[in-house]
Amino acid sequence: MFDDNDRQLIQVIGDFLEMGHVENILAMFKQDPSHYKLTGELLRDERFMVRMGVAVLFEELKILRPAEIPLAIPALVPLLTEETPWMRGEAVNILGIIGTDEALALLRPLAGDQEPQIREMVADILATS
Repeated sequence: MFDDNDRQLIQVIGDFLEMGHVENILAMFKQDPSHYKLTGELLRDERFMVRMGVAVLFEELKILRPAEIPLAIPALVPLLTEETPWMRGEAVNILGIIGTDEALALLRPLAGDQEPQIREMVADILATS
């Protein structure tokens, strides 16, 4: 699915997000919307600051490029069925930020997730949408 160039780019983006350089990654996404396809892989990163950086990035992109952020949805779908709860939770969070009808429809089945925190996140997102 990802070639060596994509893997290197995922690593670089992750490293920059971990260092707090969200503005650099924001510029990259604005310049090349194909980077949205990397979102799911970035959320698989075990470094909390990388995942937090993705959330901050999407909050900014929602303001600056709301029509583009749904491009990340296909990359997030596989995370919704991950066994690891935090991966599902990260995908739920980003889909909640995206907030389109398509994104919200993907969240509805997780209202019955086995993890209470995920159920709570989904309920909160759906209640405010």
